[in-house]
Formats: sequence, C-alpha cells, structure tokens
Amino acid sequence: MNTSEFPESVVGLPPVALIAGPTASGKSDCAVRLALALGAQGRAATVINADSAQVYADLAVLSARPSAEEMQGVPHRLFGDWDGARACSAADWAAAARAVIAEVHAGGGVPILVGGTGLYIRTLLDGIAPVPPIDAAVREAVRALPVADAYAALQAEDPARAALLAPADAARIARALEVVRSTGRSIADWQTRKTGGIGHAIALHPLILLPDRAALYARCDARFALMLERGAIDEVRALLARQLDPALPVMRAIGVPEIAAFLRGESTLAEAETAAAQATRNYAKRQYTWFRRQPPPEWPRTDGDNFAIEDAFVHLLRS
Repeated sequence: MNTSEFPESVVGLPPVALIAGPTASGKSDCAVRLALALGAQGRAATVINADSAQVYADLAVLSARPSAEEMQGVPHRLFGDWDGARACSAADWAAAARAVIAEVHAGGGVPILVGGTGLYIRTLLDGIAPVPPIDAAVREAVRALPVADAYAALQAEDPARAALLAPADAARIARALEVVRSTGRSIADWQTRKTGGIGHAIALHPLILLPDRAALYARCDARFALMLERGAIDEVRALLARQLDPALPVMRAIGVPEIAAFLRGESTLAEAETAAAQATRNYAKRQYTWFRRQPPPEWPRTDGDNFAIEDAFVHLLRS
C-alpha cells in the first residue's frame, strides 16, 4: 500500500474520506470499518454512496446495497434515493453529494464517500463542464449518422477530440460532434471551464481497492448467485411491471436485462445467471482498469483484503 505523505496544502480543510474501486472489492465493508474507527475517537462519520446503481430505490438487491446489519449502525446516505423512473446523472449525484457533505461537516462529522463510479467521483471533485443544452435538431441529425460518417465529421470539425477517440466509439463521437455543432466550441474548451468541484475546498483522504483479479472475478460470480437467492428475480419482475423506458439506467443495470430475458422465456435461469455473472466480471474489469490508471498516482492503492484501517487512513485518524 502506498502511504504517501499527506499534502500540507490541505491541512486545516474539512476532511472527506474516499474509498473507491471495482465492484465486489470490499468497499462497503472498508467504509464501515473506517466509520467505526472514527466513532471510537468520538468523531461521527457518515457513509455516502458514490455508485450509480446503488442510488436507485428499485435495485436494492442487484446493486448489492448494504443491509442494515452490514451498516452496523453507521448512517448511510444517497442509497436508494432515486426512483428508477428518473435517471440520476453525474451532475445530479454530485449536487446531492455536495449538500450531504456540507451537512455532515456542519455537524462536525466526517463524510466517507464509497463507490465505484469514476464519473461521479470526478464530477464531484473536479466539477463539470457547463455545456448548454444541445439543440434538438443538431442532436437528432448527429445521432442519425452512421458512426463512420460521424467520426469523419468530427475529424474535420474537432480533430483534436477525434484523435483521442476510437473510430468505433459511437457514443463519445456523437457527444463530441453534437457539442461542437450546437455550441461552436469543442468539448475540450468547455472542460477548461469546469465549475462546482469541491476538490480544492476539502482535505481528501482517498484509498483505492484493487484486489487480485482472479479473486475479484470469483467474488463477482459468488455475489450474483447470492443476489438470486436474495430476491433478484422478484426485483426485476417488479421493475418490468412498472413498464419503464428501457433506455433508463435502472433498466440497463447489470442483471436486469439478463433476468428480464429469463422472465420473458427467452433464456433459462442458468443462462441468465451465466450472462449476468459475465457482465459483472466485464464491468469489474473496466472499473479495475479505470481506477488503476485514472486517479492521481499519489492516491494510495491496496491489493489486500486484511489491511489495518489505521494504516490505510493514518492521516485522517490522527488529525
């Protein structure tokens, strides 16, 4: 574990702990351990969700939301706060997280962010580019283009952005092209104007969990099997009964499409379980890669499960 020195520039700022990493890496347990250690010092702590699936009330089982027993009496916020009919964007979550963090600080407590959604975390810390709403006609025209044509157009209209994207990355190509056509400015230009980030105003105490990959994937398989035992099928059945827009994030969450296919008679339960477990492993792999490469190199990482919380958060627990 990298236990680099805590930067003097943030001494005196209100503390925020961050525990991040791929799904099934043990983040929730680590967050509760830290909260209890702070509590033993007489410092109240609140765990704040930073996972894009756990925000939805409809996904208690499939998002592996901590149970009351697992919370061990520690306050948990932003878990299940969004109805599935309403998409929670990174900006939506960041605004809610800022409010909860301010509330916890006002009460003299320590917020503990925990989750695996890198975009949420980055938006909260760094802010978000204030891109104005995209003109509907522009969006429709761009989204109608074949990806090859959209990429060629982006090469002509925003070559710097095009050079950073794979020619088959349809979603990011379309986003970059619609931004430059609707606003007259590139995404890179808008990103230099980010607002709303709190990274400069807090003393961040981060820890990234990156366990052994083989062990992580085995946990993913075991976790989904446990979800089936705990009622994942009934959870998806209830979602389908709501007849929500299939494009909503809650309907695309891992496990929902696979179990929905089983409920429609399009696959066996065994096939659904295999497909969902594979999707979970694929997601964990993407998260693992993101958290290994994207956060600042000085953020401590650990590949172990049985580390001492006092060593992982030595500066926070001594402050």
